[in-house]
Formats: sequence, C-alpha cells, structure tokens
Amino acid sequence: MGYEVLGVSRDSAASHQRFIAKYKLPFHLIADTDLSILKAYEAWGEKKMYGKVTEGTLRTTYVIDEQGVIIDAIGKVNTKAHTAQLLK
Repeated sequence: MGYEVLGVSRDSAASHQRFIAKYKLPFHLIADTDLSILKAYEAWGEKKMYGKVTEGTLRTTYVIDEQGVIIDAIGKVNTKAHTAQLLK
C-alpha cells in the first residue's frame, strides 16, 4: 500500500541488528537510547504489569502521512492481529 515502516525502541543499534537478522524484518529499527523520540511521541511512560507500576515503552503505532501529519494512532497494539488493526 506504499507505506514505509519504521520501528523505534530504546534498545541499542547492535541489539536492533540482531533482532532484524533473527526475525528477517523487512524494515528499519531506530535505536532511541536517550528516549527523545519515544517521549516526543508520548510512547514512553507509566505502565502496569502484574500490579506493579513501572516506566517503559508504551507500544503504539502511528500512521504518518507524506506531509508528516499523524493521521492515526493505535495505542492498544495487538501484536498478533496488528495488520488487521492497521487496515481497518
């Protein structure tokens, strides 16, 4: 459909390269070790896991048009059905 896919996480560039190779990903991953991108997109913050509150990556997908405008945001990413979430 003409989309470009990019992934962003706080993991290192070396970690990203291993992950890309292991899963044969057809897209790039950006290493955001200083959290500047994650915080700018409000994808870093408080989350609860097993009743414990921690700070971490808030898994979010943004659809951004050619002009750089966010046209959709999916905050509750279902990793197993994410393609269907995007194509809605």
